Amino acid sequence: MRRAALAAAFALAVLASAARADPASDFDSDETTGYRVQNYRAPVTRPVEGGTRIDLATLDSLRDEGAVLIDTMPQRGGTDPATGAWRIIDKRETIPGATWLPETGRGQLEPRLSAYFARHLARLTSGDRGRPIVFFCLADCWMSWNAVKRAAALGYTRLYWFADGTDGWMEAERPLVEAVPPSVPPHEDR
Repeated sequence: MRRAALAAAFALAVLASAARADPASDFDSDETTGYRVQNYRAPVTRPVEGGTRIDLATLDSLRDEGAVLIDTMPQRGGTDPATGAWRIIDKRETIPGATWLPETGRGQLEPRLSAYFARHLARLTSGDRGRPIVFFCLADCWMSWNAVKRAAALGYTRLYWFADGTDGWMEAERPLVEAVPPSVPPHEDR
């Protein structure tokens, strides 16, 4: 009987430990929206909401099909309040043909960045919400995962997540190009 009680206690401890081991624990995500709001550089263990996780071969096929590529890597410098130009502190190299939209993968966006994200998705897809869009950042980064979820909420239907990001691209010995993000109008809030 004591052995059964010890086995049951051990099983409960293992289950409790497994629940705590989830890197996408409750404190990392907004319980209302489901977006990841902190610890963005961590293994992504949840399926991407509103899109499909893809590998390099699928990325190549989607690029051939004319998919829009969006790099969501954040930028520490923020934007110039007068001009809206990004203050580039950390140079970014990205996949050729991609558009860099910094900070748009955060779990909580200020209104001007939400408008920036929506405006550029509409521009890059020519208003076609069925055009394929591939989001990426670095490997083990929740920023692009959040961006897929955000684009789905805007009504885009062919969304893909290249989870390996520029790390996976470089591991495949493919060249990167210098990225320059479009400016954020200083008073954009719609």
